[in-house]
Amino acid sequence: MRMKGKVYLVGAGPGDPELLTMKACRILREAHVVLHDDLVNPEILELAAPSARVQNVGKRCGRPHISQEEIHSRIVTFAEEGLSVVRLKGGDPLLYGRAGEEMDALRRAGIEFEVVPGITAAFGAAASARIPLTDRRLASKVLFLSNHLCSGEDAPIEGNSISTDTTVVVYMPGAGYGDLATKFRAAGFDPRTRCLVVSSATTGRQQIHASTLDKLAATSNLPAPALLIVGGVAGQYSDSETPEEIDRASVETSGLSPSI
Repeated sequence: MRMKGKVYLVGAGPGDPELLTMKACRILREAHVVLHDDLVNPEILELAAPSARVQNVGKRCGRPHISQEEIHSRIVTFAEEGLSVVRLKGGDPLLYGRAGEEMDALRRAGIEFEVVPGITAAFGAAASARIPLTDRRLASKVLFLSNHLCSGEDAPIEGNSISTDTTVVVYMPGAGYGDLATKFRAAGFDPRTRCLVVSSATTGRQQIHASTLDKLAATSNLPAPALLIVGGVAGQYSDSETPEEIDRASVETSGLSPSI
């Protein structure tokens, strides 16, 4: 009887190959099969062995795509052939990566698996913009949201109780920045709240656009992968201001008293 292989759910990070963990690099080099998301940096795929079978199983909005069930089938089939399989996901597998569904499929099939964490897009984007996600003067909490539910509907930000000392990171903001701004304002956010749209964080294609909620609708759509950071900490993004000016501007636009 053939021995089953092992599956690794591996985080590819936000894009820069140097941000991969050492463990992720080693497993990629040793894998027989790599099933990767559409937006994984091609430079990362080059780390796979020349003999490895590398397949794109990504799903992109508006394009024909492979079903999640077919992805499960491929992962299980390759593992049952005794192969080492890497399921390579952008960012971290456990955050908006549908890893839970894939782990359930592997458990049902009796396949051994391991999760290898990666740097999620929010951390890569904040590092590239040189802003914190928490700051004792501005933000004590971070909230991760996806702008899309599995049903294809937009996530209802208005329904969330979000305090003003929260940094909100919206994954997959889509093309409707204006709709998102409206939802944030309906949730009680000041129209002057600072925000950043970060596209292709940590890569050579990176773009960062600073705005406020009342001007976000006029922001041109940036290419995927992109995310939106909303909150007082976004006011610390600057390429020209002095640290003292950044600190003062951040507090003034956060809704908090400078004495806090």
